Amino acid sequence: MGADGSKKRPADAREDQHLASGWRGFLSGMSLSLPAAVCRLAPPPLRPGGRRMLQAKAPDIPEHVLRLAAVGPDKLRAEWSLPGWVTMFLPEFPHRPVPGQEHFQVLGYIAKGSFGPILKVKDKSKQKTYAVKVIPKCEILRLGVLEQSKEEVIVQRQVHHPFVHDLQDCWQTQRHLYIMCDYCGTGDLYTYWQMIGHFAEDTVRVFAAELGCALGFLHDFGIIHRDVKMENILLTDEGHLRLADFGLSRRLERGGRAFTICGTIQYMAPEVLSGGPYNHAADWWSLGILLFSLAVGKFPVAAEADHCGMLRRVRSFPYEMPLGLSPPLAMLVTELLCKTPARRLRTLDRFQRQTFFRGLTFDQGLMQRHPVEVILELRERPDRAAKARRGLTLSLQPLKGFDYDSLLGPPDTHPDRHVQSQAKFLWRAQEEGPHREVFV
Repeated sequence: MGADGSKKRPADAREDQHLASGWRGFLSGMSLSLPAAVCRLAPPPLRPGGRRMLQAKAPDIPEHVLRLAAVGPDKLRAEWSLPGWVTMFLPEFPHRPVPGQEHFQVLGYIAKGSFGPILKVKDKSKQKTYAVKVIPKCEILRLGVLEQSKEEVIVQRQVHHPFVHDLQDCWQTQRHLYIMCDYCGTGDLYTYWQMIGHFAEDTVRVFAAELGCALGFLHDFGIIHRDVKMENILLTDEGHLRLADFGLSRRLERGGRAFTICGTIQYMAPEVLSGGPYNHAADWWSLGILLFSLAVGKFPVAAEADHCGMLRRVRSFPYEMPLGLSPPLAMLVTELLCKTPARRLRTLDRFQRQTFFRGLTFDQGLMQRHPVEVILELRERPDRAAKARRGLTLSLQPLKGFDYDSLLGPPDTHPDRHVQSQAKFLWRAQEEGPHREVFV
């Protein structure tokens, strides 16, 4: 009775000192520092998978919190163990409350992203519709993609180009990150490719020129996209391209090299599949795969779940052009799909001088003067909405009383409807060490 709770036994003091030291080391790796008092208040960080770095005991959740939350302790503990200071790790995202219903109206889901939903949202003050990617912080810490999440917005803030999808805003709350971009109601290129089977060469020429301009611009800025594919190419109301989704992009100056195996497997260059080193030339290989598929109606090499098996097939495949392709298009695709990166077509200047583009202007304003008629025609077909959903049930009705923190959960773990063609691997590799972790 009368014991002073502020006085600690020597063992407790040593434990607190060890905990504070561990926190300082953890935060110093992120170029952050905290005073010892704050370190003692904060619970230890989580390793990917929810394991604690400094203690194994799960945090005790007060009974009144469990009653108010009306959920089981295991579900709540995942977020209870993420304290408010997690916002300090992400200075790239301004910290602000979630806009209320008086500002934003959530119209529905667009898609399920790698880490969380992508929502269709209307800004009531501007009367404009946007796409908002919502990423739970618990998923970022669990999968260890903190730096990649920051890199995505850093890259998109730097680039503004007619054929690159613009970042409009980003922010964070205690539990989620939000990335807001323009909404492209026409959809993505993959939807229209599925609808039509393959495109005529005149249409492929327009798409190739616009995407080549986007890649050349990014590479001059020192940015490698690393996930060029039809699903990441959005279309404007006039049918022109916008390269989107910079979730795997990174800054890589000329002469730099990367080693992380990432991307969508049937688009990945052989040097990426083999674990590097690779550079911006890998994006041009992905463009070659995309142009081949647009013109022929199928991928040159079908996707395999195992990246080693895929690497063997890519290395052994001759990449001979079908007889139906014109010689100029066949030559362009052949030069893009050169297995030796140093000999591959990998610069915008060389790309623009290809015979396939003879008579086509590369003036970005003139390129968008005329609509892409085939896209406008396909957009009016009654089966477009079903093709865009690709078998997923996505509500397009307004979500009344939308609660960001209670509705949003971990991403859907069910197999995708076309997992073989969408096998996306994110291998996080320490570039100076042999240890790698794979997340599919």
